Amino acid sequence: MKKYLLALFLIFSTYLGFGQNHLQVQSNEKGLYIMHTVSPKENFYSIGRLYSISPKDIAAFNSVDMSKGLSIGQTVMIPLNSSNFSQTTEKGLPVYYKVGDKEGLLKISQKHNNVLLSNLREWNNLKSDVVSTGQKLIVGYVNATGQPPATVAKSEAPKQEPVVSKPAPSNTEVKSDVAEKKPEPIVEKKQDVVAETKKPQQNTSSVSTNQQVAIGGAGYFKGQFDQQSKKIGANKDLTVTSSIFKTTSGWQDAKYYALMDNVEPGTIIRVSNPDNNKAIFAKVLGEMSGIRQNQGLEVRISNAAASALNVSDTDKFIVKVNY
Repeated sequence: MKKYLLALFLIFSTYLGFGQNHLQVQSNEKGLYIMHTVSPKENFYSIGRLYSISPKDIAAFNSVDMSKGLSIGQTVMIPLNSSNFSQTTEKGLPVYYKVGDKEGLLKISQKHNNVLLSNLREWNNLKSDVVSTGQKLIVGYVNATGQPPATVAKSEAPKQEPVVSKPAPSNTEVKSDVAEKKPEPIVEKKQDVVAETKKPQQNTSSVSTNQQVAIGGAGYFKGQFDQQSKKIGANKDLTVTSSIFKTTSGWQDAKYYALMDNVEPGTIIRVSNPDNNKAIFAKVLGEMSGIRQNQGLEVRISNAAASALNVSDTDKFIVKVNY
């Protein structure tokens, strides 16, 4: 409950950042953006979840190195793009523009991605295209909840994770954790998964052509996901921080696995990479809680799954999960 209240406070404190409870849109040669002031325990990943945007996009837009982290009180530009900003629906928090001298509604539309004039009139209750200098007009809506726009009204605010400064765990540590936490009864072929955590790590750089073909699709569990969706639906969409654990499964048989809290073991989840929209289907083996190396993570996926998603950062990265 405390984490939930803290998340709500951070969202609405952001919302109060401009004038009378307004988020103000700005622009430069890279595009539209809003400003965010870094609070305690925030980092690129938690801010990315807050605004439903990749932390790499935030770093690139600000021309900064992600490895150097952020400072409390630092202001960063949050890019507004198709992943987190809508100018066709009213899902999310309104983003305002302050009308300048001699500006009309048409010019304001042209400065903000040619947003429809009819939308500007509707959102701002305008009876004509006449606006006055200094007037604040809604030009779109930012998804500042960490969830896809369709679920903004129903979703909780994202958890604010602490900045993790410890080095990434060694392969040996991750393997032992997976073996320790994995509930054996839920695996269809128990001997396969046990072997995965005990065999030496496969060198992904030497994977054969046939193996690469095997991981190119959505994976072995796609059919089970479809059956699962027909029975209980797939109404949960999450944007989460992930890392990998290493197994030998998946390189040839495309059987991908995951660890995730608060999800029933045996559940099939759809995992997608928001940077390239590639997706795979993975079976949840068990939970992550109580393991030191999992601090700051919400899911771990197998190394074959990460390779199929073309994930380049094996330490931490953002994925979207649906189940």
